[in-house]
Amino acid sequence: MATITNFLSNPPSSLLPSTNKLISLSPRTSHFVFGKTIRPATRLETNRSAQFITKATAAPGTKKSAPSDERVQKVHSIEEFDEALRMAKNKLVVVEYAASHSYHSSQIYPFMVELSRTCSDVEFLLVMGDESEKTRELCAREKIEQVPHFSFYKSMEKIHEEEGIGPDQLFGDVLYYGDNHSEVVQLHNKEGVEKLIEDHKADHKLIVLDVGLKHCGPCVKVYPTVVKLSRQMDTVVFARMNGDENASCMQFLKDMDVVEVPTFLFIRDGEICGRYVGSGKGELIGEILRYQGVRVT
Repeated sequence: MATITNFLSNPPSSLLPSTNKLISLSPRTSHFVFGKTIRPATRLETNRSAQFITKATAAPGTKKSAPSDERVQKVHSIEEFDEALRMAKNKLVVVEYAASHSYHSSQIYPFMVELSRTCSDVEFLLVMGDESEKTRELCAREKIEQVPHFSFYKSMEKIHEEEGIGPDQLFGDVLYYGDNHSEVVQLHNKEGVEKLIEDHKADHKLIVLDVGLKHCGPCVKVYPTVVKLSRQMDTVVFARMNGDENASCMQFLKDMDVVEVPTFLFIRDGEICGRYVGSGKGELIGEILRYQGVRVT
């Protein structure tokens, strides 16, 4: 769980600390070095990114053809990068910064390819930091010092970034920050909440309102479960609100006495009948079933 005041006063730029699995880009020497090692590694070369792509899309020893990565746009300069963000408009854009000789870049890339094929409402970009001087300039401008590094943009604004994450975390981030393809209702103000409640007074459906913050790790962690449940439970209405999206959302959190996130409010017939605070998947499912009238043993 996360305390709201802590996130508002000191929002983290990354939810996970750097580890020795990352590769660091030294701006002084333009060399990639492993972890905290000081010695310079192989000099950046301009002809290695194609080799990375081939290895990244096929696991060692696999005879099947590599999955198509045609929805992942390769970006080679600042101009191409900025144009890609402009063209995406208000869509979520996920950018992976990688290096041709980074083992962990090559391991995470296939999962981004898979996501690109299933999340048509999200744009995916790949920047090979050691491809050329132009890509190094782009990495320098975006303050990318270690790879693999993922940045998330909407409307040309960076809204989140992470380093050293695995497939589950990447999947959760994409759902959390680009959720236009689930049954979860996205709420952006207090009025939206009131309308949703009014709309479901007649059908007596249980509303599960997921209240979180933009940079809340536990909120991101539990959200794939919320999405999955929204597709499976036809008799429950799932909704979400980020309290730090605007003043109206923050006022709603205050009115509801929400002090920790994620908080799940259970609403039926216009009344809040309970709440669950935490990110435990099993506990959340148990609470939903309980307020649905299902006996949990």
